[in-house]
Amino acid sequence: MSKEATVFVLDLGSTMGDCHNGRVESDLDYAMRYVYDKMADTMSSTRTTLNTGVIGFRTNVTNNPLDDGDEGYNNISVLQPLGTLTMPLFNDLKAKITPSQTEAGDAISAIVVAVHMIEKYTMLKSGKPGSYVRKIILVTDGQGRMDDELLDDIATKINQMGIHLTVMGVDFDDADFGFKEEDKSIIKQENEKLTRGFVEKCNNDSIVATAAEVIESLSTPKVKEVKSIPVYQGRLCLGDPEKYPETAMYIDVKRSFFTKAARPVSAKSVVIPLGAASTQSSHTLPGDVEMTDAPPTGDASDVRTGRSYKVKDPTSDLGEKFVDYEDLQKGYGYGRTAVPISASDENVTKLETFQSFSIIGFIPTDKYEQYFTMGESGITIAQQVNDKARVALSSLVHALFELESYAVARLVSKDGKDPQILLLAPYIENHLEALIDVPLPFAEDIRMYRFPPLDRVITASGATLETHRYLPSSDLDDAMSEYVDSMDLSTFDKDDEGNPTEYMKIEDTYSPIVHRILQAIRQRAIYGGPVEPPAEILTKWSEPPAELAMKSTGRLEKLISVADVRKVPPKVKGTRGRREVIAPLSGLDIESLLVKNKPNKISKENAIPDFRQMLAAADKDETISDAVKGMSEVIKDLLQVTGDANDQRCQENIKVVREEMIDYEFPEFYNNFIRDLKKRVFKKEFGNKREFWQTIRLAKLGLIDSTIISTSDVSPEEATEFLSIPTELPTRRRES
Repeated sequence: MSKEATVFVLDLGSTMGDCHNGRVESDLDYAMRYVYDKMADTMSSTRTTLNTGVIGFRTNVTNNPLDDGDEGYNNISVLQPLGTLTMPLFNDLKAKITPSQTEAGDAISAIVVAVHMIEKYTMLKSGKPGSYVRKIILVTDGQGRMDDELLDDIATKINQMGIHLTVMGVDFDDADFGFKEEDKSIIKQENEKLTRGFVEKCNNDSIVATAAEVIESLSTPKVKEVKSIPVYQGRLCLGDPEKYPETAMYIDVKRSFFTKAARPVSAKSVVIPLGAASTQSSHTLPGDVEMTDAPPTGDASDVRTGRSYKVKDPTSDLGEKFVDYEDLQKGYGYGRTAVPISASDENVTKLETFQSFSIIGFIPTDKYEQYFTMGESGITIAQQVNDKARVALSSLVHALFELESYAVARLVSKDGKDPQILLLAPYIENHLEALIDVPLPFAEDIRMYRFPPLDRVITASGATLETHRYLPSSDLDDAMSEYVDSMDLSTFDKDDEGNPTEYMKIEDTYSPIVHRILQAIRQRAIYGGPVEPPAEILTKWSEPPAELAMKSTGRLEKLISVADVRKVPPKVKGTRGRREVIAPLSGLDIESLLVKNKPNKISKENAIPDFRQMLAAADKDETISDAVKGMSEVIKDLLQVTGDANDQRCQENIKVVREEMIDYEFPEFYNNFIRDLKKRVFKKEFGNKREFWQTIRLAKLGLIDSTIISTSDVSPEEATEFLSIPTELPTRRRES
């Protein structure tokens, strides 16, 4: 992992506090967007090998190691020594980065201080000149004095140390980017010319860029390049060289990751100190749970998770005892039984594997199904110091390429690891000959599902119909084909020469969830406050281009006409809690034709259908209440019969009443009914029906509480208490 030493040289002169070119923020705040973004990337990587230092020039005070009273290094201050940048250090640094009240201070002298800082730090840490990547980033508006003496010597020193110099000029002219500042002062014109001449003398791809171009590029996500880490080094075998040494072959290869899936940053559980939380905005949620924003200083501690295990122990006073994790065994569920398996027994079930990489077959490219591809890809190359292996792998790659075939291989990267089945494809590009691999599923991983064909309808008798209302007509096929062709993105865009090219290139698309979360974290960490809207490049591909959609409007209207697309009829809502009724296009009330005589009373023989028909015909709340009362009378009549012959029917009736009142959002009607029923049961109005109430309890047909319907005034605790059965034990309490 490479080490880096980066020093930011910031112009903090009084002119940096002014606003120019129609901006509402100062030149310093505008330029610091880029600087803070680079610092955020460094901090988010959590790499201790990335070192950052900050130097300010045109500052009110002088504080640098080269200050010996000479005026050449006046008004230059080291704001942050080279080292690992953390959030506390970053917050302290932000307070120091403000415009000064002076114009004194030389940018070239500040670069010399930065060179001295990098040389001292890197040589002290490593002692080797080439062990660090060295960078100096100068940010200035070009309004201060610049000393043009000894520029050649300074450039020579920068080149000797291998320092990459970047100069970001606020409102510097850039013909390639298309920016030119009007009414520029003579001092700034001369400083721009001097800066460009100085940078041209520096090697290592040193550049001068205008701030507008640099800041515009910040919206483009940075794609992290995968470092080539070998995950397998050994033989790629065709056959078994140990059993068949005469016919088998092997190649010494090295396999590494080729692509890795980018995943969003995962969140951590943290606790905020009381002192910090008290100063933050809070939000009160139901249940008196107070949620506070994280403090902007990042003063939060990780939450540590602890586990303890306990088992039943009749000999203990508490009836249980704690056990250590080492004393536990894994238990696998077999039905309702936990079957314990010790670690020694579990090892018997594990497949014993040894490191190997062998080709087990070949397949033509046109016979391979693309949906078999799983996971991330890898690349296999020959060992670089083995000429024999390089020639052998080159022969294999070219043979696969010429025969238009893939190889299928079995890989065990280390002893004891689970085997993988890989598809090896030839790769010949940029003077590199290799095999690109992707994981394949095992036979047990594939699930085959059968679906009816899309181009024909097979009837129950086995006849095949080519024309059916479920099949598209030729006119519909043609209309859809024309519309799809009109929305073609492959030639919609234009290249630099004006030729048609692909509109949505894969290299220009980015994962919104990954980069949006990174943007939000960076925004909150640096500036705090609300998160800004996502960058346009992340939302650009969420909709088709307006010009293309406009051109295809005619074909879309034709498709709608041929497909007979009609607007979905609106849903008609009744009073509070009433079911939504779909209004038919014809306006014909089918239900009124089917149910001519809607019941006004619920019969004992047909209770549930009568109840539901009354609800369906209800046009006011009183009708629903009458339906519940009618069902209540039916249930009470059924319970009057001696024995438990009607208990099951009563339970079904109660269940229907409860479900319908939940559906219609009238919990109070059901709750009043079930309360009255329980009171009558335990007053023995129906005889001894305690067993009946036990079935109601097991079926969980109690009160409708607020967790089921938010408008209910019954708490979960009250609903649980309601289902309890009163005791019949005698009491010694005196009656008053």
